[in-house]
Amino acid sequence: MIVRLDATPPARLPPPFADLRRYANAGGPMSRRHTEHIRASLLGAGDGRVRCPFALRAGLAFEPGQDPVRVMARILAQEGLPEPEALRERFAHPRQRMICRPAEQAPWRLRVVQATAREVLAQALLLGLCSAQIYDHERPVLWTQASLARAVELFDPLGFYA
Repeated sequence: MIVRLDATPPARLPPPFADLRRYANAGGPMSRRHTEHIRASLLGAGDGRVRCPFALRAGLAFEPGQDPVRVMARILAQEGLPEPEALRERFAHPRQRMICRPAEQAPWRLRVVQATAREVLAQALLLGLCSAQIYDHERPVLWTQASLARAVELFDPLGFYA
């Protein structure tokens, strides 16, 4: 038995198949490309059963054309520190894993040319302990152009699964 979906089914089909077009996908390509943009987040909400409160922000603003890794290496050398790992002992930083969200608009970034070396190194430590999604105090301090150029907001996931 052959059933054509683009035409009215023959009347001789049994009742479940008599109105087959009603059950077929009548939508064209546009129905399969429809998208919805949802903008909602549990991050930062301290109310309700799921809590993931805001903890802190980190971000550096380098001058256009500057290589962030070279700038940070120069500041480290000026401070007499051998490597980024030495910053762990010098600066207080959160001792728990946190959720890290990139900040699109970050006017609060610390401008490297105007800040003190101490302020810049404290921010660079936090950025070096962040991946794109997680702040982990146990990971090595990694400075890449991407990690130093991003601005992040950190959230405490302590009550996330409560």
